[in-house]
Amino acid sequence: MDIQTRKINFIQEFLRLRNIKLIEKLEKILLEDKAVNYETNLNPMSIDDFNAMIDQSVEDAKQGKVISAQDLKESVKTWK
Repeated sequence: MDIQTRKINFIQEFLRLRNIKLIEKLEKILLEDKAVNYETNLNPMSIDDFNAMIDQSVEDAKQGKVISAQDLKESVKTWK
């Protein structure tokens, strides 16, 4: 059985579930696995890249390419 077929079968079984505790367990497993996978694939930033980001931020601030925290909060309210 290929992976696509297995996923479809799993989804069909999942949709039939009525046991909230089992659903919670499956959600927990999924979230934990996603977190482990994310952390495993993280690549640390080099010090040169980090310093370049800082330099770019300082330059942006000098050129006025910034937004106040209050303006950002207001802008976020309109996001959908």
